[in-house]
Amino acid sequence: MTIPKPLVQTNQAFIVITVLTALLLHPAILLLPFAVGVYTLITKKNPVIQFSRRFLKKPMASYQQEDKDQQLFNQWIATICLGLSLLFFSVGIPLAAYAFAIMVIVAAGVALMGYCIGCTIRYRYMMWKHNRTKAQV
Repeated sequence: MTIPKPLVQTNQAFIVITVLTALLLHPAILLLPFAVGVYTLITKKNPVIQFSRRFLKKPMASYQQEDKDQQLFNQWIATICLGLSLLFFSVGIPLAAYAFAIMVIVAAGVALMGYCIGCTIRYRYMMWKHNRTKAQV
């Protein structure tokens, strides 16, 4: 399955804006992108993407498409990092909390510019699994 790229970019912008807002105003705001991430991973449906579909002007198939499995992998990474950030804020380790939140901002921001860090990680992981399986035969 695929997702139109403008919807993926909307989700990336949502992540950048909410995480940056949390770091500038109050860390509790991180609960919003974290909750969206958890919901997405449980249901395989991203509420930001679902809501944004209504704003597409052309048929969904006419847009460049992104792989849904890749997007879920990326969501796992972002949600884990946001969860760790929330955890570190709650136990009083703000330096680690900021580090994990900033990693999410950088990854989503770089993705908006056209390079997917999560895609590289997933590709390397898949190649490692393939090579490991090949070596066992």
